[in-house]
Amino acid sequence: MKLITAIIQPHKLDDVKEALAAAGVHGLTVSEANGYGRQRGHTEVYRGAEYTVDLIPKIRVEVLSDDADAETLVGVIVKAAGTGTIGDGKVWVTPLDSVTRVRTGETGSAAI
Repeated sequence: MKLITAIIQPHKLDDVKEALAAAGVHGLTVSEANGYGRQRGHTEVYRGAEYTVDLIPKIRVEVLSDDADAETLVGVIVKAAGTGTIGDGKVWVTPLDSVTRVRTGETGSAAI
């Protein structure tokens, strides 16, 4: 089993959710995140004063998958979240030792 974690731009969340649903994903976790990558933030002007925004708002999407489906789902996320510009985000895959559904006690792939 794998945990797929993606950091994406907030305006691409609906596209990613729709693409994952079409790929057969039944559940995901979404949370707000702030950070920066190579772009290192940017400067903005507000009421004549210039200031630096060094933490950019992002969305963190987490999906559990079987080993066989992980690379396919990564491709789905990358395609749906990509705009071709700096700041599109990152996707990484982490191995999972075990998963247990709290309500039923199911473990492994049955819990996904």
